[in-house]
Parts: sequence; structure tokens; C-alpha cells
Amino acid sequence: MQNVENVRVKPETRNHKGFFVLESSYKLIDVNKNGWALICLDEATCHYVDPDDLKMPRGWKSADGNSLSA
Repeated sequence: MQNVENVRVKPETRNHKGFFVLESSYKLIDVNKNGWALICLDEATCHYVDPDDLKMPRGWKSADGNSLSA
């Protein structure tokens, strides 16, 4: 998967530890085999979140035409 810029999170999104994630624009790094999406705000702030809680940029399509799920 390519990195995708300007990915947003839905309101009330929580990370894999159960903490709320700041509603902002992130860079999608990867979706791992366990089904978590790794998103980063900057080089020091990253979160694992449920891919269903992501809002992809307009016009974005995955390389295989499927959803983000691993």
C-alpha cells in the first residue's frame, strides 16, 4: 500500500489502546495483517486505528479496488 496523505478520522475515533484520537489530517502509512491502520500526524505522533474510522481523500481508490481491510 502506498502512503496516503490527508486522511481524516471520524469523530470519536479511538486508537488501539482505547484513547481518543485528535480529529485532524493524517498520513496513512499501512494497514497491518491484524487489521489496524497506522496513521501519523507527524514523525513523532502515530496511532493504530480501525480502518473503518478513516475518511479517505476524495477520488482515492485502493490499488486493487477494495477496502482498506488487510
